[in-house]
Amino acid sequence: MGNLLYVTDLGYQARGRRYCDEDIWLSGRLREEFGVALCHPLDAAGLMDRFDAVVVRNSGPVIHYQEAYDAFRAAALAAGTRTFNSLSGKGDMAGKAYLLQLSREGFPVIPTAGRREEFALLPEAEEYAVKPLLGADSVGLRFVERARLGDVDPTGMLVQPRVPFAYEVSFYYVGRSFQYALYAPDPEARWVLRTYEPTPADLEFAQRFVDWNDLPYGIQRVDACRAPGGELLLVELEDLNPYLSLDLVGEPEREAFVAAMKSSLRELLGT
Repeated sequence: MGNLLYVTDLGYQARGRRYCDEDIWLSGRLREEFGVALCHPLDAAGLMDRFDAVVVRNSGPVIHYQEAYDAFRAAALAAGTRTFNSLSGKGDMAGKAYLLQLSREGFPVIPTAGRREEFALLPEAEEYAVKPLLGADSVGLRFVERARLGDVDPTGMLVQPRVPFAYEVSFYYVGRSFQYALYAPDPEARWVLRTYEPTPADLEFAQRFVDWNDLPYGIQRVDACRAPGGELLLVELEDLNPYLSLDLVGEPEREAFVAAMKSSLRELLGT
C-alpha cells in the first residue's frame, strides 16, 4: 500500500475522446490497492512531496504548460521522486528529436530529416510534413510540396514525407510487457479504433522500440503505420502520457492491463 498522486487534466478537451472518463475509471481501479489523489498538472510540483509516487496520466500536451512541466520535472529529479512514467524516457517525453536519431541509425521509422542537406535524401512524396521538435497534438504541423522544401527553416523542426499508409496501429505496453493493440482501419478517422491482432513480426517491430527506450517504469504506446510496401514504420513513441483507449478493449485485456499496472507500481514503491 502506498499513496499515489495521480496527475490528470479532467477538463482537457480532446478531439473525439473524453480523456477524463479513462482517468476516472483507471484511478478508481488503482484505489483498490493504493491511496489515490487526483491533481491538475499545474499543481503536481507543489503536492508531490506528500506522496509516495507520482503517476502522470492524461495530463494533456506539455506544450500548453511547458514552464510548469519543466519545473515539475526538475524538482522531481532533484528530490528523487518516484514517478510513473520514469522521467528517463527517450521518446516523446524528450521531444521528437528521437525520430531523427532513429532514422539516421536505420530503424524502421518514417524517414526523417532535420538538416537542409538531408532534405534531398527523403523519399519522393507529393507532400512533406514539417513538425516542431517540441510539438504535440498536431500543434505547429504543416505540409509543404517538395519544391518548397528549400524554403523550410529546419531550426527546431523535422521533416518527413507524407506516407500514403493503409492504416495506423498502436501497441500498448506496461514497462516492456505488451498488453494489447488497436488500429484505425480508416486513415481519415484515426481515432475510430478497432481491436488489432498483431503478428509475431508486428510484436517484434514494436518491442524493438520499447527495448531501445529502456523505460524502467511506466506505460508506452508505439504508434506505427502500414506503409505501401507492407512494412510497419514508426510514427511516434509516446512515453509521457499516452491515451490508452481502455474503453475499446475487452474486459480480459482491461483487467490484465490493470493487473500489470498495479504490479509495476508495487515494484516502483518497493511493496
